Order: sequence, then structure tokens, then C-alpha cells
Amino acid sequence: MNRDKRVAIFERLRAANPAPTTELNYSSPFELLVAVLLSAQATDVGVNKATARLFPVANRPETILALGEDGLKEYIKTIGLFNSKAANLIKTCRILLEEHGGEVPRDRASLEALPGVGRKTANVILNTAFGQPTIAVDTHIFRVSNRTRLAPGKTVLAVEEKLLKVTPDEFKQDAHHWLILHGRYVCKARKPDCFHCPIADLCEWPEKPTMRSEQ
Repeated sequence: MNRDKRVAIFERLRAANPAPTTELNYSSPFELLVAVLLSAQATDVGVNKATARLFPVANRPETILALGEDGLKEYIKTIGLFNSKAANLIKTCRILLEEHGGEVPRDRASLEALPGVGRKTANVILNTAFGQPTIAVDTHIFRVSNRTRLAPGKTVLAVEEKLLKVTPDEFKQDAHHWLILHGRYVCKARKPDCFHCPIADLCEWPEKPTMRSEQ
């Protein structure tokens, strides 16, 4: 795929959604960190239901730590892997208080040192909470990047590196959210909605339909 096509893709995604953002509910960097930690192998809808109960009671490292691991589980037990997530979140809160003054760090190394935080989670925090032009590649972005040939790669890291290389600077801040939402609602895994795709004519997926359905 050439640069002109990539620019056109992002221009159309921007026109359709000028101010994209995460579908996780949060009101501070710490709340976002909690929500993203809980979101692994869970839906945003499910996480939002849990945090709607949790955050009014505890939305700072010290207040979540005060709940204790068992107390925290009562609020997040509807989410998959809640036992390990509760353990990691309690450890993370302790580290934030002991090493970062209770604040979420703004650098990748410190974020990735937190229990349960990998590269993808760190990218989400850096981008969404702190406005850094990172691109967190999840299953949706990996699929869209490979299917469209926007930034093909065999691994998540390869796709991330390719996206950072080929995405024009003006689009880097929002590229993560545009691509994840496109993959979630249009370029779906099993039944991609090519007939309603705003970038269908730019997509280089060899299996895409070539004609609009007559029905």
C-alpha cells in the first residue's frame, strides 16, 4: 500500500469520527489504568459495569488498597480472570504509592514495571491519558492492519512498528482509536461489513467483495 492510500484511509476515518476516544469510562489516568487492566479478555461494556460500582467507592490507589484483595474482588467478580486481576491491581496500587507518589507514571518503563501492565496497556495509557502518539495494537488493529494491507506484520510488535513508521504524524495521536473502532464495528473478524465500509475502495484485502449486493 502506498502513502497516498494510507493518507486517504486516515482522512476518511477522521471525517467519520473527528474526536475518537476509548469506550472505557474513566475520569483520571488512574481510573483509565484500572479499566485497561480489567479489560484483558473482557468487553468494555463488562468493564464499565464493574467500574461503575467500584469507582464511586474507590478510585485512587490508596482507596483500592484499603479494600484489600478480597474486597476488590467483590466489585470485579463479574469480569473474567478477576482473581489474578485483583492481585495485580493491589500490587500496582502499592507500587504507585511507594514509588510514584500515588500517580500514574508517564513513561513506558515505569508503566511496564507495574504488575499486569504490558506494552499494549502502556501504549493505551500513554496515548489516551497523556496524549502521546503511541499505537496499542490489539486483535482488532492487528486484523485491520493485515487485512487492508495498511501495515501488515506477522506479530503484534511488527504491526505496531510498521504503523508507527507509515502513519503520517498528523494522524498518529488518533490512529489507535480509529483502527480499533473500525475493527470492532466494521472490519469484524467473521463478517466484515465491506458494503458499509468507508475505506472499502482503498482496502487491498484480496477476499473483499467486488460488487455491492443487489439485495
